Amino acid sequence: MKFKTFAAFVGPSIFMMMLFIAAPLFSVFIQSFQNTQNVLEQVEVETCTPGFLTQTCVTEIKTVPVLDENGKVMTRTEWIGLQSYRSVLQLDRVGEAIRSGQWGDILQIDFWKALRFTLSFTLLTLPLVIGVGLMIALAVNNAARAIRGPVIFISLLPFIITPVIGSLSIYWLFVGDGILTVAMERWSGQDIAMFAQSWTIEVLMYFYRVWHVAPFAFVIFYAGLQTVNMDTLESAVIDGASRWERLRHVIIPHLMPLIIFIALIHLMDCYRVFEEIVGFRSQAHVISLQWLTYDFLTPDDAGNRAISRASASAMLTMIGIVFLLILPLRRTWRDHKGSAH
Repeated sequence: MKFKTFAAFVGPSIFMMMLFIAAPLFSVFIQSFQNTQNVLEQVEVETCTPGFLTQTCVTEIKTVPVLDENGKVMTRTEWIGLQSYRSVLQLDRVGEAIRSGQWGDILQIDFWKALRFTLSFTLLTLPLVIGVGLMIALAVNNAARAIRGPVIFISLLPFIITPVIGSLSIYWLFVGDGILTVAMERWSGQDIAMFAQSWTIEVLMYFYRVWHVAPFAFVIFYAGLQTVNMDTLESAVIDGASRWERLRHVIIPHLMPLIIFIALIHLMDCYRVFEEIVGFRSQAHVISLQWLTYDFLTPDDAGNRAISRASASAMLTMIGIVFLLILPLRRTWRDHKGSAH
């Protein structure tokens, strides 16, 4: 293929990636080293009570933002280096907790609390998603043709539902007098509060994520099962291999590239977990790195947003995703080099 032809096909994609991915990412990186604040000034404000003869006026000093000639709030940007990262990580508190032996105090810091949940959520749901998706795919592949269509349709429903709506549905089933909560209370004879402690909230989040994402893994695995070499399977049956041995030595090695692909997608998506925090309203007990970035961007009572800390949190989140993807990408690269030779 000529270079001009190649550039004509690839050029628009590269341009769009630079415009909508690289440029915003570079902007966030720069903002993580800057601090932008409103320019403020102190003015005298006179406040008078209603009335004519009994009117009283009080003069007080208030701090208000300075407006430019167009009526917009003036801002001032200064370079602060790594201050935003230090503010997010709070390494001084971490070091103090380590020196005092109070390791639990580290998880009271917002970033490390969010990191703990994000890693747990990502790494614990990964094998469950792959395992459940593979079991559904094997069951559907071995089912009678007459029922495959309805089973596939029902299995895909959780994946079709919008993530926030799906998490809210699970939340309503278990919160307060939800249907499942009432049923468990009648069965156990005790009051049950699923959202009063963090560990039950996390269990429900794990359940929701597996329920929501396993259908995606099922579709990928089901498509991969259609390409399994039947001659190899028949030879294994003739040699006396059991179902588990055929699964372990024939099917799983054949599906390994798809397993790596699902793992990559799952790691990138789960590490940016946000919908579950909103849907389960777990901010008081459980937060994620993505939610922490959102919280920094939420205006405070004065209308200010911690953009520099939000940018630092976003960059740290991206670095975490890169570290998680190193092992699957190395496996993919080795498989690619092996197939090339």
